[in-house]
Amino acid sequence: MGGKWRRNMGLISSILLIFVMAAALVSAERGLIKLIPAVASEDMEESSYFTKVLSLLRRVDGSRYQHVWPPMKFGWQIVVGSVIGFFGAALGSVGGVGGGGIFVPMLALIIGFDPKSSTAMSKCMITGAAASTVYYNLRLRHPTLDIPLIDYDLALLFQPMLMLGISIGVIFNVVFPDWMVTVLLIILFLVTSTKACIKGVETWKKETLMKKDAAKNLESNSESEEVEYRPLPNGPGNNAQMEVKSASEEEFPIFENVSWKELGLLLFVWIAFLTLQITKNHTRTCSVWYWVLNLLQIPVAVGVSLYEAVSLYKGRRVIASKGEVATVWKVHQLVIYCLFGVFAGIVGGLLGLGGGFVLGPLFLELGIPPQVSSATATFAMTFSASMSVVEYYLLRRFPVPYALYFAGVATIAAFIGQHVVRKIILILGRASIIIFILAFTIFISAISLGGVGISRMIQKLRHQEYMGFENLCFES
Repeated sequence: MGGKWRRNMGLISSILLIFVMAAALVSAERGLIKLIPAVASEDMEESSYFTKVLSLLRRVDGSRYQHVWPPMKFGWQIVVGSVIGFFGAALGSVGGVGGGGIFVPMLALIIGFDPKSSTAMSKCMITGAAASTVYYNLRLRHPTLDIPLIDYDLALLFQPMLMLGISIGVIFNVVFPDWMVTVLLIILFLVTSTKACIKGVETWKKETLMKKDAAKNLESNSESEEVEYRPLPNGPGNNAQMEVKSASEEEFPIFENVSWKELGLLLFVWIAFLTLQITKNHTRTCSVWYWVLNLLQIPVAVGVSLYEAVSLYKGRRVIASKGEVATVWKVHQLVIYCLFGVFAGIVGGLLGLGGGFVLGPLFLELGIPPQVSSATATFAMTFSASMSVVEYYLLRRFPVPYALYFAGVATIAAFIGQHVVRKIILILGRASIIIFILAFTIFISAISLGGVGISRMIQKLRHQEYMGFENLCFES
C-alpha cells in the first residue's frame, strides 16, 4: 500500500506541476512579448528567426476566438454524427465516463464545429447521457448488499471538489492553447486506460476462479441451480463469491434508493455554484467582483467536502458500498482524494469530458464494485456536467437547437446501453465487462482526441497560425 500511495502521489504531483508551469508560462509570456519590439529594433537581422517564432504569441491581447456553428440541416453529417454519438453515449454511460472523448472529435470533424464549441456541445451530450443513466440506476440496488446502487457518501466526498474543478477547467479552456490541451490529454488518458485495463484483467481472472470453485461446489452438492458472479462489497481486488440468482436483481421504486440528506447537500452545492455563475455573468470579466464570485466557490466546495471527510475520518459515516470492510481513513488519503476530485473537474471543464475519466479508475482502486463505481461516478458527473452546460451557455459557446438534438440522442443511447450491458452481465456473470468498457472508452478517446489535436497543431504550424494563450479578459 505504501508503494501504491507513493506512485499515486508522484502521478498527481507531476500533473499539478505541469499546470503550475503552464500558469507561470502565461505570466512570463506577457513580459516576453513586450520585449520583442526592443530586441527587434536593436538587431533585426540576428533576431529575425526568434521574432518569427514568438510572433505566434504576439496576438494574445488582440486575438478573438471565432466560433464556427454549421447550419442545422438534415444530411450525412447529422446521420453519421448521430450514430457515433449514440454508441459513444452508450459506452460512456456504462463505463461511467460520459463519452466526451468520442463526442468532441465527432462534433469537430463530422458536424463541423470549432474545437471550443465542440467542447461545449460535448458537455450538453454528457449531461443528457448522465441524467438518463442516473434515472436508470436509481431503480437498482447494490450487487450484494441491501443498499442503493449509488454510493451517496462517496459522491458527497468528490462532487463538490469536482464542481470546483469544473469552474477552473472552463477558465483554462478559454485560456489554454490547443497544443497544451492535447499533450495533457494524451498523457492522462494513456495512464488511466492502462490502469483500468490491468484492473479489468485482474477482475476477470478472479471471476474465472470463483466460477470454477462454484461449479465444483455444485457438483459435490449435486445441485443444479444457476449461479452468477457477484463481487463482494470490498471490490474486485479481494475475494468474491458465487451466489444464487435472487430477487435482488429486481428493480425498486426510486424513492427507496434516494438518500435525501446527502442529495440535499449535493443540490445545495449545485444551486450555490449556479447562483454564483449567473451572478458572475452580469459582471465585467476580470473585474474585482468577477474574481470575488469565482473565489466564493472555494468555501462552498471545500466546506461540504470537508464535512464529509471529517465524518469519514471520525467514523460517523462510512463508504457503505464496501460492505463490512472497515476503512481507517487517514488525513493525507482524504486530502489526496479531494485533490483528485478537483483534478477530475479541471479535466472535464478543459477537455469537454466527464469527470468519470478520472473518478471511474479511482473508485476501482478504492475497492468499489464496478457497478457501483460506474453508477456513482455518473451520478457525481451529472451535477458537474450540467454546471458546465450552464457556464458554456452563459458564454454563448453552443447553438441551442443542436445541443437539444444531440443531448436527446445521448439520453436515449445511455438508457439503452445500461439496459443491454446489465443483461449481458447477468447472463455471463462477469462484472469486469464494465471495467473493460471503461478502459476501451478511455483508450479510444485518447486516440481520437489526441489524433485530432496533433493534426490541428501540424496545420497551425504550417500556416503559422496563432498558437499562444488566449486572454481571458478579452474573450468574446
